[in-house]
Amino acid sequence: MLDDDPFAPAPKKALSLEAQLENASIGELEARIEKLKQEIVACEQAMKSKRAQREAADSVFGGRPS
Repeated sequence: MLDDDPFAPAPKKALSLEAQLENASIGELEARIEKLKQEIVACEQAMKSKRAQREAADSVFGGRPS
């Protein structure tokens, strides 16, 4: 096969989260925390939207059985 290059470097293994945190600078950790906070806000907004959609559907169709 053409994809089998014997001289290609071996693929790098992904670092564990522990190793990533150990190797990161304080600035990198702060940036990571900010990104995670933004992701949490986005998740919370998505949950709020989905709950509103569910409530609207329940009001039209009579709710879900227990």
